[in-house]
Parts: sequence; C-alpha cells; structure tokens
Amino acid sequence: MSLLQEAITLQLAAHDLLYLGMDGSPIYSDDLSRRNGEVYRLTTALYNSGLYGSTLEEQANICLALLMGYNASFIDHGEKQQCVQAVLDRCWDILDALPASLLKLRLLTACYGEVYDEPLADEARSIITAWDTASLTAEQQEVIEEFQNVVGNPYPWEEVDE
Repeated sequence: MSLLQEAITLQLAAHDLLYLGMDGSPIYSDDLSRRNGEVYRLTTALYNSGLYGSTLEEQANICLALLMGYNASFIDHGEKQQCVQAVLDRCWDILDALPASLLKLRLLTACYGEVYDEPLADEARSIITAWDTASLTAEQQEVIEEFQNVVGNPYPWEEVDE
C-alpha cells in the first residue's frame, strides 16, 4: 500500500469513527472499541513511519490523516499532544505552499480544530467564499459544514459557567 493510500485509509477510518452513530444507528461498545483501536493503530503506524510524502498534496494528506486520527481516537499513552504538535509544525509550511483547494480547506479545518487560531479560519472562509455556491459538490458541502461546526463549537476553549 502506498503512503498516500495509507493516509486516505486513515482519513476514512477516522471520519467513520468521528461520525459513528450520527445516522441514528446504535453504537455498540465493542464496535466503538474496535474502530478506536484501529484508528489509533493506523495513526501510530503512519506517524512512526517517519515518511512525509514526496509531493505537497501527499504531505498535506498525511498531515490531515494524522490530525484526524489523533482527533478521532481517544487512546493516549502520553504521547498524543507531542505528536499532534509535531504534525502541526509540519502543517505550517505545507499550508503556506498549498494552493486554495478542497484539500487545503480540510487541512485548515483540522489545524484550526487543534489551535483555534483565527487567521486559519479566515483563510478557510476565503476559500469557501471563492467557490460558486450554486455548484458545490457533496464533498465541498460536507467540508464546509465540518468547518462551520468546528468554528461554531470550540469546546476546548470555552469556559462553562455553572
């Protein structure tokens, strides 16, 4: 399996785990545990490969997959934040070089979901506003909704008044 295929496989597995039960189907603990373990295994394997990709798009997909994997999996043996920070450090150079695209919006959304830095959200909004809203693909619509959800629900940074 190529590095890009590994990244895409992880993205799909993380997406499935993040949206488990959102269709109204029941969530069973054994299925949740299995999927969580699989996402963690895929994330750890990709991270530990030390491979970054040979093209800008491949690098962006790898970083996106890793951020999605770390976000989706609730397993943490004490290394997760350090790994996420290392991936974010790689993202800053990639984002500067990556042209405005669906992939860039997805990566901006994943990065924003980690650091809640408003310039990331502003750049994402500029990509969205450049698209023709009358002819959005299903994938574009889904990514826009995901971005709006992340921006609208920055739960790690909100204080809850009791």
